Amino acid sequence: MSKSVSHILVIRLSAMGDVAMSVPILRAFTQQNPHVKVTVLSKAFLKPLFENIENVDFYTADVKGKHKGLFGLYRLSKELKQLNIDAIADIHNVLRSKILRFFFSLKRIKSAVIDKGRAEKKALTRTKNKVFKQLKTSHERYADVFRKLGFTIDLTNPEFPKKKELANFPLPLGRVRDGKWIGIAPFAQYESKMYPLDLIEVVISKLTATNQHKVFLFGGGKKEINILNSLENNHQNTISVVGKLSLNDELHLIANLDCMLSMDSANSHLAAMQNVKTITLWGITHPYAGFAPFNQPKENMLLPDLEKYPNIPCSIYGNTVCDGYEDVMRSISPEKVVEKIMNIS
Repeated sequence: MSKSVSHILVIRLSAMGDVAMSVPILRAFTQQNPHVKVTVLSKAFLKPLFENIENVDFYTADVKGKHKGLFGLYRLSKELKQLNIDAIADIHNVLRSKILRFFFSLKRIKSAVIDKGRAEKKALTRTKNKVFKQLKTSHERYADVFRKLGFTIDLTNPEFPKKKELANFPLPLGRVRDGKWIGIAPFAQYESKMYPLDLIEVVISKLTATNQHKVFLFGGGKKEINILNSLENNHQNTISVVGKLSLNDELHLIANLDCMLSMDSANSHLAAMQNVKTITLWGITHPYAGFAPFNQPKENMLLPDLEKYPNIPCSIYGNTVCDGYEDVMRSISPEKVVEKIMNIS
């Protein structure tokens, strides 16, 4: 089938971390299949993730506006058909994408769909008869969708874009870059995946006390912005970027970090997709579920005490906490985190 396909629609509507994980796969795919054009269908604010990937265009799914509901999706399918799509790679497989695939199937446009591995993920997270093993990564699951369409794609020797210089950057970073730049993203969708803030403060204090590290704080919405501003005010050499930068500028800054410290959350993928050294802290989730950041060594994934907490992972996304596992991340010492940052940055 691959010889007859020249334009693929890739559907991944949310969330940011999952969309970011598609970036290195699309980069590898277009490098290895330069004759194929790709159009990514996602939400408008995620467009900057795909800039500067050759042969990749972006199309906005306005799912809360003109593309809302069944009739909105039908309108969206008619718009997309004007692009002469040959095949669909559905790397989301939710109701909206299923409906879109149905509309395209009426025109006999073939599609391939992600296998999310629900059964094996359930076996990984159950407490009785747990099957504790590394599952296929989300990156390979994405790549498998293109393979189902008849293409070859190899993720073992990735190429990354060159980082942009920071001339005329919006933040007052200073003309001379001194010391190491460390990104810290302390938040996640669920509290069970967040390193306690008092321990985050210890990490920041130890790093900035050396006067050899500048810390940039990422992530968080309206509720968290005050916390990050407080951390900025209470610690030297610390800057919160939340609410101060566009996503495009955040990506630009992340690309110039020496290291990113993140939870099991989107910022780890925003860093890894740009080949930034990324340390992840894991709570009741686990890298075995397949959501570790792309091309990062296992040694950079710091886990709780699994002998004390043998039921980890309690869930895939962090929304279910095993009884007594509320404080598992406190078994990761801030000294260990700081040592890892200093060793790799």
